[in-house]
Amino acid sequence: MNDLVIDRVETVLLDIPLRRPHRFARTSMDAQPVLLVFVRTAGGGAGVGEGVVPAGPWWGGESVETMQLVVERYIAPLLLGRRVDDIAGVLRDVGDVVAANLYAKCAVEVALHDAWARCLGVPVHTLLGGAARTSVPVTWALGTEPAPAVVEEALGKLDAGLHRSFKLKMGAQDPADDVARICAVAEKLAGVASVRVDLNARWDRLTSLTHLPTLVDAGVDLVEQPVPGAEFEALAEINRALPIPVMADESLRTPTDALRLAKLGAADVYSLKTTKSGGLRATKAIAEIAAAAGIPCHAGTSIESPIGTAASLHLACAAPAATWGSELFGPLLMSEELLTTPLRYADGELHLPDGPGLGVELDPAAVHALTRR
Repeated sequence: MNDLVIDRVETVLLDIPLRRPHRFARTSMDAQPVLLVFVRTAGGGAGVGEGVVPAGPWWGGESVETMQLVVERYIAPLLLGRRVDDIAGVLRDVGDVVAANLYAKCAVEVALHDAWARCLGVPVHTLLGGAARTSVPVTWALGTEPAPAVVEEALGKLDAGLHRSFKLKMGAQDPADDVARICAVAEKLAGVASVRVDLNARWDRLTSLTHLPTLVDAGVDLVEQPVPGAEFEALAEINRALPIPVMADESLRTPTDALRLAKLGAADVYSLKTTKSGGLRATKAIAEIAAAAGIPCHAGTSIESPIGTAASLHLACAAPAATWGSELFGPLLMSEELLTTPLRYADGELHLPDGPGLGVELDPAAVHALTRR
């Protein structure tokens, strides 16, 4: 069936401006670089996937520039002449040539799923087992700005009925000062919104055990990845010490990580990201391990455009374990729209689009305007 045979793989780099700078512990960005990968078939079909990291290679070691090089030079030649439904075989062969580069692999793997689903006339979540839900709650992420600015932004979202939970970035300041800032925010939002914090792996074990109980007392109801990703045992110790959930992110990239975290009791919630795990199938496997261990999952974000966000949404809606909401706010942070019909955010949730594949269509004019030259 030639309609399924891949005859072209194309890439394009975009720079999408943000509505406001987004700050992490040690870096910030005012535009999000994005790699789009297009897989085209002899029958005229096409699928698109996205490679993206938050503000560069500090998080996962990849950038959109390295992803583009790996896809064009090493992965694309392996795809030509193959069928878009031979995903398992393609991923096996790609793994023989490219050892890590999970973000680059994700862009290709999602494009294959999108192309295959469109050829079949079904949504991507059908290829993942079908929808367990049709929308997910969306937590809004706040940066490392001073408390008054953070509170003003959060209250504005609450008053507009857009979000009911907020995640605050930490790790940019002295721990005591950072804790005082978060406590000031939590006090203003007490009783009206859920407040979570994300350390982005910037503290050590002792700093975490010293300062996190103060955040618990202030009303923070979840702590994400306080220690470096490799420190599984320290994460487990912190999880045992705190009466609120600890969520694993940097420690959780592969199904093997998911199993190890479960055995250690190192996290009460798993942050799923199709980007960091290499695509939809590996992320689905992580969610299934979590389900077997009784660990709820949260759909995290790498600040994806609507393409990557739609892929993560299909995964979150197809994974029964994804009961802890999401952080799929990326398109809301971007000041330019990539789609002909935007993703639907309503009543604090992101709703699954209709239609085959990812269920979204790129606006060619917007892609052209944002293409890096």
